[in-house]
Amino acid sequence: MIKAIEERRSLPLKTATPRKRFGLTPWLWIGLAVLFVAIFLVYPLFFTIWLSFLDATSTRFVGLRNYLLIFTNPSLLEVLRNNLLWLVLATVATVVLGLLIAVLVDRVRFESVAKAAIFVPMALSFVAAGVIWRFVYEYAPPGQTQIGLLNALLTALGGQPQTWLQDSRFNNFALIAVYVWMWTGFCMVILSAAIKGIPSEILEAARCDGAGEITIFFRIIVPMISPTIAVVTTTMIINILKIFDVVYVMTGGNYGTNVVAVDYYQQLFNFNNFGVASALAVLLLLAVIPIMYFNIRRFRVQEAQR
Repeated sequence: MIKAIEERRSLPLKTATPRKRFGLTPWLWIGLAVLFVAIFLVYPLFFTIWLSFLDATSTRFVGLRNYLLIFTNPSLLEVLRNNLLWLVLATVATVVLGLLIAVLVDRVRFESVAKAAIFVPMALSFVAAGVIWRFVYEYAPPGQTQIGLLNALLTALGGQPQTWLQDSRFNNFALIAVYVWMWTGFCMVILSAAIKGIPSEILEAARCDGAGEITIFFRIIVPMISPTIAVVTTTMIINILKIFDVVYVMTGGNYGTNVVAVDYYQQLFNFNNFGVASALAVLLLLAVIPIMYFNIRRFRVQEAQR
């Protein structure tokens, strides 16, 4: 034993190998990434902000005139009101319906089939969904064959066909219904996964204490998945603020249905008004940034708590 220890002591000591230097390769890759971000993100951002202070032809500095026009022109004010209507109704409808369906579907026998059926609209593009629902809302004068499903049902029940996409009383709600139909499945899947993460022992203990299902829903389920509800809600808000496809395909922004993204497109490509178009883009960016900051901050808090 002593001899073995002495032999080990006699072995030469291994010196620490010097840290390998990577040279310029990592800096080259980082530099390419920074250059890519600068060209395709930073430069367009600041250039758009600069254009928002110029006139329609981008030849004369006009200061805040484009922004004042947005908040004083009746048609542009209607655009902002429509976006606000979308923001409130579509967000509340998708999150609330997604949460309710997530709770109810967890109790049915064919849970996976039901979830798949509700999630199917997410597989469609906004353009495809707009085309499908345009046929649903299709209108023909009274006395003619109704091609649209909704008007066909109305006439079959003895009612009169309605111009769903042209009548300002209905059209914005009809468009919002398409968005809700598409995105409720997304909210349902995310919230259902959060609900399944609640320990079953907590729910069973509440039932043993005599709590009803409604009490369990509001006192246990909703508080425990509130971080997920917040993330889903902010995701919906960001999507709704930049809604474009459904409105453009179904009405083209006509009949009082225009929204910020569609009006931005029209100002830029139809009217060649680069100043107002850039101002609309900047306002849209300013509306999205606080929500993105809220999401990032929440993620950091959750990571710090783990």
